[in-house]
Amino acid sequence: MLTIFAATACSQNKAKSNMEKKKVLVVYFSATGNTKHVAQQIAALADADICEITPTKPYSHADLDWNNQQSRSSVEMNNPDARPEIKAISTDVSKYDYIFLGYPIWWDLAPRAVNSFIEATDLAGKTVIPFATSGSSAIANSVAVLKKSYPTIKWQNGKLLNSVSKKEIEKWVSETTK
Repeated sequence: MLTIFAATACSQNKAKSNMEKKKVLVVYFSATGNTKHVAQQIAALADADICEITPTKPYSHADLDWNNQQSRSSVEMNNPDARPEIKAISTDVSKYDYIFLGYPIWWDLAPRAVNSFIEATDLAGKTVIPFATSGSSAIANSVAVLKKSYPTIKWQNGKLLNSVSKKEIEKWVSETTK
């Protein structure tokens, strides 16, 4: 009986040791705070570091008015080449095994600030796990466009995390970082 207990304890320690070797980072862009809240939950559940994609010029309420074709967000999203300037991040992304990448969905896509981050950061060969918040869109198209635009990244399937329980987020985080 003691031998079985000892063997079980050793295998549990080995599994725990393997998980401890994996470094997780949560990177997110949030214009209104919804995505930030989810990012903070993921970081806490994954025992991950967290980093915000911050535009050098914050988005105002008027900038986010999707009904106004002249609003900053509308103009950016109507231009596939738009890359809003973002503040440099101080996190060394190269030391992480998994990167959760969060964003609100704008016009069925990731906001252009996410593209700015990806293009300023060497994510080639990194495992990137997208997550999003949205008032009405699914995540599938935004992930498909990111995968097509940045094929050197190891993309995992994304998940829309609107009104999802902590337990559901915890299960998803656990499954994606195995």
